Amino acid sequence: MTEALKREWLETNGLGGFASSTIIGLNTRRYHGLLIAATEGPVSRTLLLSKLEETLVVGNRRFELSANRYPDVIHPQGYQYLKEFRLDPFPVFTYRIADFELEKRAFMVHGENTTVVEYELRGHSGQSCMLEVRPLIAFRDYHATTHANPALNPAVASSPGHIAITPYHGLPTLHFAHDAASVTTEDDWYYNFEYDLERERGLDYREDLFCPFVATFDLNHDSAATIVASTDRRKAVEASALRLKEIARRAAVRRTSPSDDLVAQALTSAAGQFIVRRGDVNTVIAGYHWFCDWGRDTMIALPGLTLVTGRTELAKSILLEFARYVDSGLLPNHFPDTRESPEYNTIDATLWFFEAVRKLLEYTADFEFVKSRLYGKMADMIGWHVRGTRYGIHVDQDGLLAGGEPGVQLTWMDAKVGNQVITPRSGKPVEVQALWYNALMILEALAAKFDDDSTSVECLELAILARKNFEPIFWNETGGYLYDVVDDGRRDASIRPNQILAVSLHHSMLSPEKARSVVDVVARELLTPYGLRTLAPGDPNYRPRYEGDQWSRDSAYHQGTVWPWLLGPFITAYLKVNGRTEQARRNVAGWLDPFREHLSIAGLGQISEIFDGDPPHAPRGCIAQAWSVAELLRVLAEDIHD
Repeated sequence: MTEALKREWLETNGLGGFASSTIIGLNTRRYHGLLIAATEGPVSRTLLLSKLEETLVVGNRRFELSANRYPDVIHPQGYQYLKEFRLDPFPVFTYRIADFELEKRAFMVHGENTTVVEYELRGHSGQSCMLEVRPLIAFRDYHATTHANPALNPAVASSPGHIAITPYHGLPTLHFAHDAASVTTEDDWYYNFEYDLERERGLDYREDLFCPFVATFDLNHDSAATIVASTDRRKAVEASALRLKEIARRAAVRRTSPSDDLVAQALTSAAGQFIVRRGDVNTVIAGYHWFCDWGRDTMIALPGLTLVTGRTELAKSILLEFARYVDSGLLPNHFPDTRESPEYNTIDATLWFFEAVRKLLEYTADFEFVKSRLYGKMADMIGWHVRGTRYGIHVDQDGLLAGGEPGVQLTWMDAKVGNQVITPRSGKPVEVQALWYNALMILEALAAKFDDDSTSVECLELAILARKNFEPIFWNETGGYLYDVVDDGRRDASIRPNQILAVSLHHSMLSPEKARSVVDVVARELLTPYGLRTLAPGDPNYRPRYEGDQWSRDSAYHQGTVWPWLLGPFITAYLKVNGRTEQARRNVAGWLDPFREHLSIAGLGQISEIFDGDPPHAPRGCIAQAWSVAELLRVLAEDIHD
């Protein structure tokens, strides 16, 4: 059971909603549930239906198929009857009881806040057989937990094949379509569910759930049973058609894989789960279960999620959506979970936008789209950086980009606990300089193509100045690598992965000799089987494991923790300095090989957000992370199977 609890499945609906649990149906997170609905945009999520408690009644015997953690006990222990779990392509549970099997399928409907659960009895021996299903509802923000309270309205509206409940004013009505033989009001609270992973994270880990009714299905006359939970009114008879449509949709997504490699196909399927609708356009969910759409993550992930799979129109839609929210020359850092305004506390997301546009042109050569829809915004972004914008972000006299204010985290190493920023990196972070130079060269090339001579000249002059001063300021001659941050003459000699971007980006300021040295140092100090460490193990600030309460975890987040997404730029940099020789490509294939096994561990079919810095490098954080999937898929497409 211990190993089963480490494996989680994930269903998404293209709206930001999802369903998820462990492969034995025991919820270990407050984010586990059968219907987490996104009803007001992709990041406004409400956990409506936590789970279904199922009891198979054979003659006079009752077999409880569910599993829950309560204080000091797991009850019931339905996992003892679980013969098999598989993704086919969605979660399928097969329970073996006596001489027959009960198969359960669960999937979300794309474009709807709808979860379909189907049951099928096989090998029925003629004994009386009934299935009782008790829905347990939460109706709360997906970051929270709920507890028994008198405010809940237990009333249900029932009609043939349909039940509806609206337990709280202002929250959606939850509809249940079913083909049950009978429905009985239950009106009971179930108390003290415990979520092990929330306990480990030092967060609220106990919850009460409410059962409004029990539906009883007669499997003597029909070996199948269906229940559909949705924010819309549905019919149980639609389930089969919805399932077939969903299978076809997922098969079509998988066919966009850049190669026949099974890992590439799996990552292509995984990539589709991060693309969601925001109004009439698209955006990218950074990770499941708890992230929203972040500007930086989106721009880094965009090539792998969309371009290598041929979904170029999606890429354009995403770029347009984020460009719409540019303010004072800055791309939004992220969109909050509520209707609040976007936040702009980032120095690098805007610069990643330029690289995403460059990649779009590399794949499409659609210069007309860029000229008419994005170019003016891009030129304005550079202008704001030159003049100076939020958080002290400005171009210094040496042509390099500086920024930072007390209490603000502007780079991707953005962990913050209360008012304390763990890795503030104020001043001139090394990857920001690499991105700044890359952005200048991208805009210069576009300006020249579009006959915008003044912008072309300005960008070229800024780029030349930045390149002239970069190596003298950032090169650590003794160590043979780049300082991580330079701030008023203070140089941070910590060996971090940020310097790899100074090699991997299309336009680089480093000489070939220094680029090779950077790659060698990063490989020696930071490379692990699952990506790059965020700090070298020999550093006194190195944290080998990401675990414990929020303070412990956040203080380790960028202090040694391994990030898979960084393997993408590392591989690009490695091949850049070593050439695409047969040996180099074999090395790259070897670095990617551990992820073949990882796809069946943690988030099934997905790539985790982070791993521990020390062996055995346990997966941590989100079970599914957009840029982890995207960068691995990108290098598979561009560097292995090109």
